[in-house]
Amino acid sequence: MKYQRSSQLFKAASKVIPGGVNSPVRAFKAVGGTPIFVNKAKGAYLYDADGNRLIDYINSWGPMVLGHAFPPVIEAVIEKAQLGTSFGMPTEIETKIAELAVSMVPNIDQIRFVNSGTEACMSAVRLARGFTGKEKIIKFAGCYHGHSDSFLIEAGSGAVTFGSPNSPGVTEGTAKDTLLAPYNNLEAVAAIFQANPSEIACIIVEPVAGNMGCIPPDSGFLEGLRVLCDAHAAVLVFDEVMTGFRLARGGVQELYGVNADIVCFGKVIGGGLPVGAFAARHEIMSHLAPLGPVYQAGTLSGNPLAMAAGYAMLQALESDAEVFERLAQKTEYLHKGIAATLTAHKIKHTINRIGSMISIHFSETPVVDFETAAEGNNERFKTFFHGLLDAGIYIAPSAFETWFITDALTYEDLDETIAAVAKVAPTL
Repeated sequence: MKYQRSSQLFKAASKVIPGGVNSPVRAFKAVGGTPIFVNKAKGAYLYDADGNRLIDYINSWGPMVLGHAFPPVIEAVIEKAQLGTSFGMPTEIETKIAELAVSMVPNIDQIRFVNSGTEACMSAVRLARGFTGKEKIIKFAGCYHGHSDSFLIEAGSGAVTFGSPNSPGVTEGTAKDTLLAPYNNLEAVAAIFQANPSEIACIIVEPVAGNMGCIPPDSGFLEGLRVLCDAHAAVLVFDEVMTGFRLARGGVQELYGVNADIVCFGKVIGGGLPVGAFAARHEIMSHLAPLGPVYQAGTLSGNPLAMAAGYAMLQALESDAEVFERLAQKTEYLHKGIAATLTAHKIKHTINRIGSMISIHFSETPVVDFETAAEGNNERFKTFFHGLLDAGIYIAPSAFETWFITDALTYEDLDETIAAVAKVAPTL
């Protein structure tokens, strides 16, 4: 495939936008080459500036569960936009989507909408600190919770790609309050609690990690975190920005039967528009302004276009009892096809999968945390990425990102993808 127009657009963008992109992982630094500029998308496909059609496996990094330009979402946005795009005042649609989200997700009574997943996680941690009166937090190496200062400590994904997991600009004072543990390691978490008695406000975790590839929790890991938080009067925060309304109707809480105290959302809850949210029980949310002393605000929070898009998306997911099973079946089909192909070519690999999230690691070592994810052969991944791209398959331009499956994918699309893997495998 040719990408002459994308190259020209990237050159122009680089003059006025740092690195030519507005989010670092888009820059192809991890894989080399020039980023693809998109003109439009529909269903399971992207159409780039050069007229190429690409089967899409990032789906705007997760929200397009039902495909790009999903008609009910588009119709809802158009209808709402005709009434005005923003007011900075309450609207009825905010209450409607809040009621629907609360009805779908276990263990939450109220939800506050913000403008991004970063805002949601940042606000959740502030609320946890305000609720407990403690300052320190535990996060996991390789988990990414947005670019707030507290989280850019061994952050995974984009931070890893650029070789600066401890980002300049994060103060030592902030860093000292963020305690780091390996993912899927309960003993390490218990030791941190032991070493910091009565100081830890919360654990924040991607209950299924997506920013070091897809890494599901080991058996008992989430349950163990729940027990430790209860024992030490700490708040358990699930960052479900990726997994919420994607892995199950009620997210990972429903999937694993483990209750979090605060849950963060993004991606799907906006139907593809910029939005985030955090939710909890009344007991915790009552500490949030204007009811309580923990301040959080956003002029455009609850933007009517984003609320309309999210409401249409959640309604569609709520009304389709089989959607999550279909997604899981398609992901399993893709998994089996790729695994068989790579095995036939004697390519060392590990594939992680849960629901509609999947990642391929070019390593025989089981990938259970950031350290084992980093053992993958990144040079082989670069070849894999560009081979698939040349065949019209678009995956995340980083070995540290999960793929997201959309229900708009057909089995013909999956077969085309498996065939592309077979074509590139001899070059790996």
